[in-house]
Amino acid sequence: MRLINSLFITSVVFLTFGAAHAQDASQSTVYVNGDILTMVDGAPVAEAVLVRGDRIAAVGRRQDVEAAAGSQFGIVDLHGATMVPGFIDAHGHFSLTANTLAFANTASPPAGRARTIADVQSELRRHLARNKAAPVIVGWGHDDSLLSEGRHPTKADLDAVSTEVPVAAVHVSAHLASCNSKCLEMAGITAETADPDGGVIRRIKGTQEPNGVLEERAMYMVLSLFPQAPEEVTLGLFERAQRYYARNGVTTVQDGAASAAEIEMLKRAGDAGRLWLDVTAYQLLTAPGDEIAVAPSRDYQNHMRVGGVKLVLDGSPQGKTAWLTKPYYKVPAQESDAYRGYPIFKNDVDVQTLVNYAYSNEIQLLAHANGDAAADQLIQALANAERQHGARDHRTVMVHAQTLRRDQVEDVADLDIIPSFFVAHTFYWGDWHRESVLGVERAYRISPLRSAQERNIIFTTHTDTPVVPPRFLHLLWTAVNRVTRSDVVLGGAQRISPYDALKSITINAAYQNFEEDRKGSIEAGKVADLVLLSDNPLKVDPMAIKDIKVLQTIKGGQTVYRRN
Repeated sequence: MRLINSLFITSVVFLTFGAAHAQDASQSTVYVNGDILTMVDGAPVAEAVLVRGDRIAAVGRRQDVEAAAGSQFGIVDLHGATMVPGFIDAHGHFSLTANTLAFANTASPPAGRARTIADVQSELRRHLARNKAAPVIVGWGHDDSLLSEGRHPTKADLDAVSTEVPVAAVHVSAHLASCNSKCLEMAGITAETADPDGGVIRRIKGTQEPNGVLEERAMYMVLSLFPQAPEEVTLGLFERAQRYYARNGVTTVQDGAASAAEIEMLKRAGDAGRLWLDVTAYQLLTAPGDEIAVAPSRDYQNHMRVGGVKLVLDGSPQGKTAWLTKPYYKVPAQESDAYRGYPIFKNDVDVQTLVNYAYSNEIQLLAHANGDAAADQLIQALANAERQHGARDHRTVMVHAQTLRRDQVEDVADLDIIPSFFVAHTFYWGDWHRESVLGVERAYRISPLRSAQERNIIFTTHTDTPVVPPRFLHLLWTAVNRVTRSDVVLGGAQRISPYDALKSITINAAYQNFEEDRKGSIEAGKVADLVLLSDNPLKVDPMAIKDIKVLQTIKGGQTVYRRN
């Protein structure tokens, strides 16, 4: 790999660049001598780019771009680096990501160190020792599919960490959590507590006594009681999270299931000047009648806007709570052989009411649908809304769309749904899906990118951070190669080209956000959101894409990350 540790700048006038550089409207900078991938079909490569202030002013041949720059401009010699549009987070959870930076890291490699439940306990104990005054202890990211015991931590496991302080370990999917006795006591969860709609309280075998593992809405019986961090702490975590995204080339992030309180905190962060990446929030609706905290808008105010609303229709395939039409390949120990997961909304009428509300009011809807049964529920509700209210440019997003069947791909095309595929599953849980969750046939079709492409469907890809890190070059690698942890190609027929993979996190993601007129490609008039890479993902060996380094991230003409 050609690793470029610095970018050399020739000053035609007096421009100098430090760790961060903001241009005013009078400053002009021309970027040359690199591979510039515009992501504009028909003109995908350019010799030079002119940035003036926070906008791209000209793109094309060097002599034309320099002529457009006028008599005074600075030149940035890319020295062979590759320039692409800033990466756009098509689905993730910004506020949750920020919060997890303050949690114990109980993830397995490569995101953490936990290989056993004893490792999870050790991480929680270390965190408790460092935060002795904390009212609760939370671990983030354990993965039963990667722990040697092949199970979640139980109440007994977490009681071994502490019986005095509430302790919770949140599963990497964010769809399950394990709690100690104190944590269950705080929520009033006992043997007499019934399972909530859309959730399960797992029990000790042969009894009704909770074993500490909570699924879906049962998890929120506990987590909703945890105290919120002080505002200044939260604002500091927002800044850390932005640096985390920026060093991975991301210039627009999503808060894809934000509460009203989180939206208010984001607004306050923006007003205080603490946001410098663009954040688009989608408020989570849990029942008909939920009120929107902040009206959706296409325009950012201080780098923040509310893009629409979010529904969660089912759970997690790796956690075996996603809602399928056929049983899981290997059902969980506590379930019958016919177990198919379950819906979050048991009543289709509730889903229809919420979809109608968004569709009729022209509010963009994101709907989490991992299992094909959940996808059916969304497809039917959206088809009904279109019949009732007429066709419109709704850009409804089916989030994850992991197990779309071939017939559902046709429905998605007909209804102009945008599937946002969590294709990173092919690496992180591909072996688990093949061997335990779905079996070979269904596992090989997860995230069917090629099928969507063949139907001319505009699709995006995402990392669902903090579920997996926002390593967008690794995300590209998974879309192009579909290689699992054990080096098995999981469904080679669904692989796509590096160019199409890059479109899924740039111009397609901008389209998903109704922002294709200002982001997603390197074109005159658009915001100067740019990323400089050590190598060209269209030229390297496809298996080397994950090793490409982000050298510099530029947001609105300002450098917000530079690799040492």
